[in-house]
Amino acid sequence: MSPVRRGDALPIFNRIGVLRAERKMSRAQLAQLVDVNPQTVGALERGDHYPSLDLAFRICWVFDLPVEAVFSRTEFGPLSTEVYRNTPSTEVYPNDRITTGGSEKPSA
Repeated sequence: MSPVRRGDALPIFNRIGVLRAERKMSRAQLAQLVDVNPQTVGALERGDHYPSLDLAFRICWVFDLPVEAVFSRTEFGPLSTEVYRNTPSTEVYPNDRITTGGSEKPSA
């Protein structure tokens, strides 16, 4: 099962490095969990090689995420941007004020 790079026409981007860092996981630890060489993990993170479908599923299983959260045909933006863009803000701060009819009152 050798990872293959398909070229610039059909790139596969991934968040493996970010997900590893969030979990304080080394390349060697991830490699052991998915049964590959640590060098393979590095090559995947750099985009030098693309995973087989089987390896992609194993990586997603380790991170407990769907494939589309780890791999994409389009480049990923910052993870924080995607998380906060897709999460409606429902927090209310004590100093927030709502203006109604010319008077201010604290928001509920």
